[in-house]
Amino acid sequence: MSVREMIQDMINELTEALEDAVKHDSGNGAAGTRVRKVMQTCKSLAQDVRLKVQKDKKSR
Repeated sequence: MSVREMIQDMINELTEALEDAVKHDSGNGAAGTRVRKVMQTCKSLAQDVRLKVQKDKKSR
């Protein structure tokens, strides 16, 4: 998977979370839990991107 595809996955996750973020701002606690889950997923994806970029950098 390319770095561009990995970043696009993060963008897609965040875009999908926008609706739950609005619900959370309106007081929906369950939506806040879903937002936190997406943030954890994005954190993991970001770390994967960092590792791939580092690996690519060393191999060039």
